[in-house]
Amino acid sequence: MKSKFTVFSTVMIATLVTLMAFPTLTNATHSWGTYHWARTSNPFNLKVVDSNTPDWDGELGAAKIDWSQSVVLNFINGASDDSARARKRCPMVSGQVRSCNADYGFNGWLGLASINISGSHITQGSSKMNDSYFNSRPYTETNRRHVMCQEIGHTIGLGHTSEDGSDQNTCMDYSNDLGNPSPNQHDYDLLASKYSHLDTSTTVGFSAFAANYFGDEPDAPHNWGRLVSQSANGRSSYYELDHGNGMKKLTHVFWTQETADRCPGCDHRYHEH
Repeated sequence: MKSKFTVFSTVMIATLVTLMAFPTLTNATHSWGTYHWARTSNPFNLKVVDSNTPDWDGELGAAKIDWSQSVVLNFINGASDDSARARKRCPMVSGQVRSCNADYGFNGWLGLASINISGSHITQGSSKMNDSYFNSRPYTETNRRHVMCQEIGHTIGLGHTSEDGSDQNTCMDYSNDLGNPSPNQHDYDLLASKYSHLDTSTTVGFSAFAANYFGDEPDAPHNWGRLVSQSANGRSSYYELDHGNGMKKLTHVFWTQETADRCPGCDHRYHEH
């Protein structure tokens, strides 16, 4: 009979061999770190504050339905405020996700998602669609749904399945044609794994709608913090702003194809668009 030490050593060696043979396996999970909403039961209900104009309601509604197919969460309707001020500022709401669209300017990005975290727990999130590009370029309904679906996916802790332009049959990829309007089974399986454990407390809130607009410019590049990583093709950037004491703001930026092509290796926020 093998000793426990021998069995453990065998397992460790096998694991190391597997990781050496498949060095990109971790990336294949496309989890955004260990970040997740704390909750005490599954499935949990996550409110979405609707700060979208009516022409984006279809895309937001489809994204909420698609992600609610997961066994661990349901997106439900929160408050609604589609005033120009709310859409432009898009301030986060504690314990909830806010979705916005506005003319954010020709600054190079098509979609943007941010989460605030405490430790590894998401405390609030936001997603933004940049009408400056969507209203001036021939983006299809499928393209719009792809970007909306991806930005909402980021707010629940998912990263990208690929960042090289390849088609992974999911809205969480960076396929050049933006041709996938929905998640796929791999996304749902990852969420089931990511949220398989329960927490002793919750960051999912049901507080009354409130927002502080003073000095809040969440779409401003100087509020993104340091550049953590960028895809080789320049379409995706990940930024981190450290507030101290385990509190951070994390942002995924979805750049336009034209911006990425101009200088794939540049930090695009510091270049003309």
